[in-house]
Amino acid sequence: MSSSHSNHSAYWNHNAAYHPWILRRAARCPRGRALDIGCGDGLLAQRLADAGLDTVGLEPDPVAADRARERTRELPRVTILESDLDSFDGAPRSFDIVTMVATLHHMDSRAALGRAVDLLRPGGALLVVGLAANRSVADRAFSAATFPAAWLGSLVHRETRDVGVRTALAQETLTDIRALARDILPGARIRRGLYYRYLLSWQR
Repeated sequence: MSSSHSNHSAYWNHNAAYHPWILRRAARCPRGRALDIGCGDGLLAQRLADAGLDTVGLEPDPVAADRARERTRELPRVTILESDLDSFDGAPRSFDIVTMVATLHHMDSRAALGRAVDLLRPGGALLVVGLAANRSVADRAFSAATFPAAWLGSLVHRETRDVGVRTALAQETLTDIRALARDILPGARIRRGLYYRYLLSWQR
């Protein structure tokens, strides 16, 4: 665990870089309900609550879940559950926004996306900041071309590399994710982003 976060301050890393993208979408339903799957230390859950959403954060790691509860303990809009998505008993069509930030590659992607669809209300949005494996020439070329911008962003924002949450290597490529989305999330928008991430958005 990184001691620099003992005061639960905000920080910047390659995941938090895309929180504004999520919060812009959240601004469209300021009194809605949000579910953050794999909420880590609770930074995004905190920000969603600050934006006016009643927010549930799921985090299977007990240490991270405790940190998320501590971060959000003064925010009545936030509930942190020590749970994975498979064990979560949320009612179908009960959330306006479902988010996954650097967590989809920790799960069975097909099952996780299908469950997210079930949890969304009509008109609700699924927002994924994901990691994909670089295997094709196009994958590697894009990563190489954007490396200078990613490096500069990390320098300018003083990236915090270790926030004390579990990490894993992505196994699926962006091509795999696109194919899966065509099957489960018709009309989903997927684009490559900086910091070795892709962005997926879908509205039910």
